[in-house]
Amino acid sequence: MRRTAMFGATGTLIAGTLMAGAIAAPVAQAESRHQSWYEARGVETAAERAAQKGIDWADCPADWNLPKPIQCGTVTVPLDYAKPNGRQITLAVDRIGNTGTKEERQGALLYNPGGPGGSGMRFPTRVTNKSPLWAKTAKAYDFVGFDPRGVGRSTPISCVDPQEFVKAPKADPVPDSEADKRAQRRLAAEYADGCAERSGWMLPHMTTPNTARDLDVIRAALGEEKLNFLGVSYGTYLGAVYATLFPGHVRRMVVDSVVNPSRQKIWYQANLDQDVAFEMRWNDWKQWVADNDATYKLGDTPAKVEAQWQKLRAAAKAAPLGGVVGPAELTGFFQGAPYYDSSWAPVARIFSKYVAGDPQPLIDAAGPDLSDTAGNARSENSNAVYTAVECADAKWPTKWKTWDRDNTRLHQDYPFLTWSNAWMNLPCSTWSTKQHTAVNVKSSKGLPGVLIVQAERDAATPVEGAYELHKRLKGSRLIVEKNAGSHGVTGITNACVNQRVDAYLLNGTLDAANVTCDPHAAPKP
Repeated sequence: MRRTAMFGATGTLIAGTLMAGAIAAPVAQAESRHQSWYEARGVETAAERAAQKGIDWADCPADWNLPKPIQCGTVTVPLDYAKPNGRQITLAVDRIGNTGTKEERQGALLYNPGGPGGSGMRFPTRVTNKSPLWAKTAKAYDFVGFDPRGVGRSTPISCVDPQEFVKAPKADPVPDSEADKRAQRRLAAEYADGCAERSGWMLPHMTTPNTARDLDVIRAALGEEKLNFLGVSYGTYLGAVYATLFPGHVRRMVVDSVVNPSRQKIWYQANLDQDVAFEMRWNDWKQWVADNDATYKLGDTPAKVEAQWQKLRAAAKAAPLGGVVGPAELTGFFQGAPYYDSSWAPVARIFSKYVAGDPQPLIDAAGPDLSDTAGNARSENSNAVYTAVECADAKWPTKWKTWDRDNTRLHQDYPFLTWSNAWMNLPCSTWSTKQHTAVNVKSSKGLPGVLIVQAERDAATPVEGAYELHKRLKGSRLIVEKNAGSHGVTGITNACVNQRVDAYLLNGTLDAANVTCDPHAAPKP
């Protein structure tokens, strides 16, 4: 009724608006193509420079804590690829040479561990630590790590003082009232403002496409004609965007624990999907704890384990454990169990000790260490990059009623992570800089077969994302670890997976069809 009245009163204006919109859409598309052309030329310019300059490798600085013979260096890239001669930023890289002969060497293998906000600089330590899973690959490849733009030692960004960031206890993420929601909204807006104040000059350029462009410049600086890449978690989306932008530059690419690359998922819906998957894996863990009640004495049914969890949350809300561990800190600690099977036993053991009357292990594990200034700075920086990239990569809802509706509905059936995840991402609703249209991930001529690896019950990156990426990248092959849920499958001992990853990286071998693997060994209590 109201829409009809408005249309009748302002019919000419609306018609004019529609005409303007019809003209504006192609103009915007033309501007986007124009921008993309300049960025593509900018990458070529930056890559040519990097290839000529190379990397001045040297022993790593002592405070980087990277053992010899790992070497460190830097690569310079444009802040804005549309302006390759404008402001430059510096990226930190490191490497360790292949362990095999000169004849066995196949080039450099670059790595991204996820995030956004994760550092890849520890990757070469898989060689110095003699990881058996990577011994064959290390014979053929230099292992190269890097800090993506904004991360760690690559022109880092910040949104808040690190010591303030880690202060605890934080407010219970599950709101009891509208006042609780207003308080969380205020904190999210303040965080977004802090990002703009402390790092505003970087924020417009903190995008996955720019990080993919950085990756291509690093490839050139290494003297590599084509890229060999291993990406885990968010690193799979970085790889997918790189494959879309530079299909002819890919040699071998393994993506493990896949972010759903659909434009409809990046990033708002992807986080809602995560809430559902975390509840699934939380329930898996409770069942395992109940099955091992003789060890943990937390209840012989999942319902009884859940009751202990709710009792713990209530106690920590009434009086934070050790003065620093409230419900928010508990969620941060306990979500390690849905993330990784390797955390099932340690989390259960600490929980069991608390119920038995010893709260200190839980306080130590879940509470902040205010004396660890370097670690706290890394945590704050990582969260800043996570927020900056996700907020800039795609459009986010700006109306609170959308967030409130979606998360209230989800919380009813999936309460473990929903509100905690919502508050973490809410700064994107008031973000100060442009939010782009997500990349349309797809394969193009020249892209070789990509190997996709995924656990069927992954909480952080639900399995649907792996199927979606496989559909988009023609010629790719998918390995699914059945009835398993660890995030980061290539780092786990499972011969069915490990042998295929080696065969692909060493020989380019892909199975004729997708493969389902039995799960790796179950956690032991």
